[in-house]
Amino acid sequence: MTDPSWYSILPPIIAIILAIWTKQVILSLFAGIWMGFTLINGFNPLTGFTAGVDGLISVFGEAGDTRVIIFTILIGSLIATIEHSGGVRGFVHFLETRRWVHNGVRAQVLAWATGLVIFVESNITLLVAGSVARPLFDRYKVSREKLAYLIDATSAPVCVMIPLNAWGAVIIGLVASSGVDNALEVFIASIAYNFYAITAIILAAVVIWKNLNIGPMKKAEERTQNGHVLWPGSMPMVDISAEQVPEDDDGDVPSAAFMVLPILTMVFMMPIGLYITGDGNLIAGSGSVSVLWAVIAAIVVLWVMLLGLGASSINDLMRVFMKGAEALLPIATILLFALALGDVAQALGTGTYVAGVVGDTVPGPLLAPLIFLVSAFIAFSVGSSWGTFAIMIPIAIPIATTLGFSVPLFLGAAISGAIFGDHASPISDTTVVASMASATDHIDHVRTQLPYALLAGAIATTLFLIAGLV
Repeated sequence: MTDPSWYSILPPIIAIILAIWTKQVILSLFAGIWMGFTLINGFNPLTGFTAGVDGLISVFGEAGDTRVIIFTILIGSLIATIEHSGGVRGFVHFLETRRWVHNGVRAQVLAWATGLVIFVESNITLLVAGSVARPLFDRYKVSREKLAYLIDATSAPVCVMIPLNAWGAVIIGLVASSGVDNALEVFIASIAYNFYAITAIILAAVVIWKNLNIGPMKKAEERTQNGHVLWPGSMPMVDISAEQVPEDDDGDVPSAAFMVLPILTMVFMMPIGLYITGDGNLIAGSGSVSVLWAVIAAIVVLWVMLLGLGASSINDLMRVFMKGAEALLPIATILLFALALGDVAQALGTGTYVAGVVGDTVPGPLLAPLIFLVSAFIAFSVGSSWGTFAIMIPIAIPIATTLGFSVPLFLGAAISGAIFGDHASPISDTTVVASMASATDHIDHVRTQLPYALLAGAIATTLFLIAGLV
């Protein structure tokens, strides 16, 4: 449609409403796709449905989109293989045996730093940091609620700023589907504007440094200092697999190299891929090709290590490979539906229409804070930062391009809002896993974390307003 109309906003609006109401992100995204193609095809819902299915299939017609989807699935295989190898357990053992921690402050620094170092996937970050630091927190009488907050504040906020993991691949794919040619460059530029993620990480460090205990966290710390690990009647969420990892029959602990070397391979392979695909220019390189090469290289390195040392068989590795791919299939499906919704929104001119409306009604300096807050509300209600990315990025980028504002700034606002809402939401999967990894009551974690999330959110809102003014 060359002349965007008011009903061009219906697909994302329907997706938002249904996602908040049903908590079913995939079905909500398809409802938006169905509505979009119904509008394109003369308001015929039957034709819209079949066209919507074709729209999902046509996503695979774009090589970059297909590479990102495959990368997302392969990340699941890499994570599962690292866990199968015992690399996570070896890394935990390596940290524990170095005895670098001898007081409560250092235990908190360890939890915070572990969240910074492990950025392949947020749940791995949470489980590793929790399993390493939890015994130390108990020993030095630091509350488990504090542990849950620290690892939650350094998992998704760190992962979302890395281009060579599933988070980065999803965002790069959504940016590319919004009509941006240099998607990787825009994503990298947006990292500096990811004010909530940056603020959350820094605030967590300040909390450790100044022993800053606000509201319910202060009571939790006092309780722990008095010798009570949990509140009476609380129900800790314990991840048994992370809490009680069986030793090998011969008593050997797997090498940390099974986790460290594949991650380092990904880190170094990413710029190599960008250099090759960009003919010597890193910025001009293909992000989707580079991240795919990086994860494949990591899997190959890990397989060679395991097979070379006789630690696993090809049959076992293939079984783990497929199981890991299955684990991230829901995320890949969300990405597929999100890309299709972005395509139909672009065909309807949704972003152009919204840009025209907000350009006439909302002052320019308020646009970035508004995108941040709307994105936060959706993520808090849905409990999914990825689902929020799918809805907000295809709207935020056209607003910026149409009105002549900074695309990285508006992208950073959409991403930041999604992380803020996800961080504060009690139904977010990362919030739940943080509670499990810390062996604390989930509601206690939500209550003690919320003041810090709101403080970081207020700081981020102010920073977006300042950025909009300058």
